[in-house]
Amino acid sequence: MGDPRKLRKKYKAPKRLWDKGRVLEESKLKREYGLKNMRELWIAVQELRRVRREARRLLSFTEEERAIESKKVLNKLARLGILSENASVDDVLSLTVRDFLERRLQTLVFRKGLAKTPLQARQLITHGFISVAGRRTTSPSYLVGKSEETAIAYYKPINIEPPIKEEKEAQKEETPQKNEGKGVES
Repeated sequence: MGDPRKLRKKYKAPKRLWDKGRVLEESKLKREYGLKNMRELWIAVQELRRVRREARRLLSFTEEERAIESKKVLNKLARLGILSENASVDDVLSLTVRDFLERRLQTLVFRKGLAKTPLQARQLITHGFISVAGRRTTSPSYLVGKSEETAIAYYKPINIEPPIKEEKEAQKEETPQKNEGKGVES
């Protein structure tokens, strides 16, 4: 009936939950990237922490060990499009949470112009209108690889333009309004 492993949180809440500067910065990021809640941002921050921790660990190795181990980390980040192909371990330490948020499917759908706003991009993804490499993907937090970026498209056709107001007004004029006969005669 499923994997019996213990499910753990993928994020760590901040120590000072109501720090004004952090809250303002996080709410700005939440609006900019159309995140549902702060938990989604904290998951991206935790992933950044994990990658930077690994880079600091690699810097403590000798040159030979570092060359072997760093290729794994750098290749993964290059595959995701977070870093360039010729990046070094020092470049990993200069990453920000924006680099991870830019690789989310929700952000890329908005940036490619398939949706008008980040929130509309999120809705299109969750309702199954977006595909990555021909596969329907319903997770807005899916990290899109560099090779998959060009394969983002509509899964089924949809018109994202709002209806034109002139047509609505024309329809109102066509339908005659009934006079209820409240003492007014024409």
